Formats: sequence, C-alpha cells, structure tokens
Amino acid sequence: MTLFRADDLRGYTAELLQAGGYTQAHADRTADILVWANARGADSHGVLRIPRYIEMVEQRLIDPTADPKVVAQDGAMGVIEAARAPGPSAMVSAMDTAMDIASRLNIGWCSTRNITHAGAVGYFALRAAERGYIGIVMTASGPLMAYHGARVSGLSTNPISISAPSKGWPLLLDMSTSTVALGKIMHAKDTGMRIPEGWAVDAAGAPATDASQVATLTPLGGPKGSGLSLMIEVLSSVLVANPVIATVLGGGKGAMNGAALAIKVEAFGSPEVFAQHIADLSHQLKGLPKAPGTDEILLPGERGFRLSEERMHGGIPVADGTLKRLAHLANTLGVPQPVAIETETKQQATT
Repeated sequence: MTLFRADDLRGYTAELLQAGGYTQAHADRTADILVWANARGADSHGVLRIPRYIEMVEQRLIDPTADPKVVAQDGAMGVIEAARAPGPSAMVSAMDTAMDIASRLNIGWCSTRNITHAGAVGYFALRAAERGYIGIVMTASGPLMAYHGARVSGLSTNPISISAPSKGWPLLLDMSTSTVALGKIMHAKDTGMRIPEGWAVDAAGAPATDASQVATLTPLGGPKGSGLSLMIEVLSSVLVANPVIATVLGGGKGAMNGAALAIKVEAFGSPEVFAQHIADLSHQLKGLPKAPGTDEILLPGERGFRLSEERMHGGIPVADGTLKRLAHLANTLGVPQPVAIETETKQQATT
C-alpha cells in the first residue's frame, strides 16, 4: 500500500478520466465518488475502477459526454434517461431530482434508465441525509451473481443504500446483495490475497479461494440475497420497461438502471426531534452487551465515517497492484503521476 493525499488522488483520478474522454464535470464527479470510497475503506469501489471505466469508454459502453435528462415526471415520480452517461453523474441527478420532488410533495422517486457503473451507492443516499431527507438508492445491472440454487450467474449484485439524518454521523447502510461486491474480488487480485471460502464459486460450482478462478459470486444469505436482488431488478429495471436480467439471460444485451427515493423528514415532524430519536436509538444499540470477541458495536456507516476522517488527515492507501495499473494508464494517456506521501517525506528529509 502507498499513501496519497486525498486532493492529490482526486486530481489524478480526474485527469486520467478526462484524458480518457470524460468531460470535466463527469470526471470531477466520478473522481469524487471513487476517492470517497477509498477514504471509507471501500477499495472495491475506489480508484481501481478507473482502467475499466476508460476501457468501457473505448468500447462505447460509457458515453463520457452524455447529459442525463428528465424525460418524464408525474406527481411524485420522475424518470431520467442517462443515455450511458457516467453512473455517478446519472445517480446524482436522480437523487437531486427525487429531493426536488420531495421538497414539494414530501416524497420523491426518480428512476434512471441506461446508467453505467455508479460506484458506491451510499454516496447518493448520504447526499439526501445531509439535506434532511431519508435517502434510498438502488442500482441494477447484468448477471454477476448466482441465483440461489444455481452454479452460474443469474442476477446482479444489485446494491441498496439507505441513509437517515442523526445528531452526529447519519446512519448509512450500503450493501450489495452478494456476499461481497465484485470489486472485492478485483481488489484481492491487485493485492495478491486469497479470498475467503463462501465469497464466490468457480466454473464447476465449487467454492473459490483464488480470485483468478472466480466464475460468479454467491448471494448474501442464500435465498435472501438473491430474492432481494430480484426485487431490485423489478423496482429499478422492469418498472421502467428496461429489463436487464431477462434480456441478458435470453441472449440479448443488457443495460443498467437506478432508482433514488427521497423522503422529507420534516413532513412527519420536527427534523430535530427525528435526529435526536436516531441518536437515542444509536446510543441504546451501542450500549448493548457485546458478544465475545467484539470490541465495539458499530452502526451502519460508522466505520466508514471514522476511517474517512483518519485518511483525509493522514493519507489514503492504494494497493500496489492498483497503482501499477494506473501508472500504465497514465503513461499511455500522458498524465503525470502524483507524489506519494512517503516519497515526499523522504525528499524533505534529504533537503
């Protein structure tokens, strides 16, 4: 692992994406969410994604200049056509549209058709909580995970995030419907680490512990994870007449879709009272007797908020395998590489 300042890593990311064809606005938004994920310890959704994003631009799977547009709105419902724009920009538009509707109608739902990989969806749910809303976000994509009972991919790892305001850090649930996100397999490859049994299976359906032998991921909690993923496909894709899973399993080309829901807390009562109730609930849960081997009871998102504060001050670590892939890309695109914190410290010590 090598440490970088958050601003340096964010700037490097944005420059790579711009050199790969992204507009500045899309590059800046995508860089922000990738580094946000790294800072919170979600390396699976961090800067390791950059080479694949640029490859997707070259394959015309991402349109790095597309502008997501609201194409339908009726009451509390809105629909955005993303036209394969970078996922982070599309989902920010979705949540902002949902909050705009909720500001007038107390609740807002915005579906987004034809997005691309959006990154850590907690970023968008948190955007709502920071503005006084409960935020719910889902995204759906092509098969990456086994349906319970099958040994091949039948569903995606469709993530869901829910965030609620509190007195301190908001509650922030951010989870995939697979045992782990695909990015954790990618991160294991970059670090050379083996993966725990139960994360994935190989081509024969046997548990895989070598990341290079992974054929598909396993659903979280067996039928619970695959059932939740299926319903996210219904809510995010089928509902807007843009089905993904049935299309791909039937031999067609899939898409990606997302949905954002904003609920105005103030519509139900005092936001201050709500935030205090969340804080009281959190306090009671954290005060429960701890199970053997547990140092602290953590709330959804708490570890990420705490780690982010540390890393924004002391530096964000990036795996050497990821750095090598980014360096190769930087050399190809003519982008200067950032100076690591350790390197900078050594240079200062010799002057």
